[in-house]
Amino acid sequence: MQAILHNCCGMDVHKDSVVACILKTREPIVMERKREVVDKEIRVFGTFPDDLAGMRQWLEAEGCHHVAMESTGVYWQPIYEALEDAADGEMEILVVNARHMKNVPGKKTDMKDAEWIASLLRSGLLAGSFIPPQDVRELRQLTRYRKNVVQDVNTQKNRIEKTLQQAGFKLSTFLSDVFGVSGRNLIRVLIKNGRLSSSDVNEGTKRISKEKKAEIKRAITGRLTDKQRNFLQLQITLLDGLLAHLESIEASIKELSAKWNDDIERLSTIPGIGITSATAIIGEIGADVNKFPTAEHFCSWAGLAPGDNSSAGKKKYKNHFWQPIYQRNNL
Repeated sequence: MQAILHNCCGMDVHKDSVVACILKTREPIVMERKREVVDKEIRVFGTFPDDLAGMRQWLEAEGCHHVAMESTGVYWQPIYEALEDAADGEMEILVVNARHMKNVPGKKTDMKDAEWIASLLRSGLLAGSFIPPQDVRELRQLTRYRKNVVQDVNTQKNRIEKTLQQAGFKLSTFLSDVFGVSGRNLIRVLIKNGRLSSSDVNEGTKRISKEKKAEIKRAITGRLTDKQRNFLQLQITLLDGLLAHLESIEASIKELSAKWNDDIERLSTIPGIGITSATAIIGEIGADVNKFPTAEHFCSWAGLAPGDNSSAGKKKYKNHFWQPIYQRNNL
């Protein structure tokens, strides 16, 4: 393979170790067959901060400003952050999808994998995934975490609803939101007394018609045992903790995304996109879309562009029709 880079490094990343291989063209020596003489040096580093600092110093001392590594789980992230501002910010780091740098069949070792990655990088055959700046990555971490916590909240609500249904309390049949003001009032009475009376329904429900109250009274004939009351209290306590945790996450997101308020407001003017979705979009790509050559590339990265797999006039369809053709990184 013809060399494009004359000093580069390939890294095989693992949980506890990093195998780094530097390929450097020896200048100006050229052999009789006009082949370049390439020096190879392989070192193994740990993944502790001091180990990564030593790896960074080694790369800078060797004058290596081009690095490529696989996007292995989350293990590449501390390595990327350790090298992000190396060589006065001139180091180019490629995080590449593993399937795009698969080695030829044969004996496989970490040393050979690192050398293979370096060889591909040296020949210009690797395209890196899109990695946003650090402040955007920090916002992305929060917005994705918020999504997970919201899912946890919904899961916990479903558990509580299941407990009520098993005990014969069908509040969700008549209340649009069991965890609204009226539903919460009735649940508190249930935890305290283990049952609901007509007066409890009249006092606990707000803005509900007399006809609907009559239906609710038919759905509250169950009774909770002492153990069921304690169990329901445990579930409500966890739900309240998750909701309080979600509020703190929202506050952190609001503080961190303040610098992009103008962009978020502009995005929220698009029909179907609110403040939450706009903040998540900024967290995924930032405010600068120049990393994507065209709108088509961006749609492909977002998984919105259909794949095209055809040969001899015949199209082949895969199980997953929407196939991104532009590199996407799983942070």
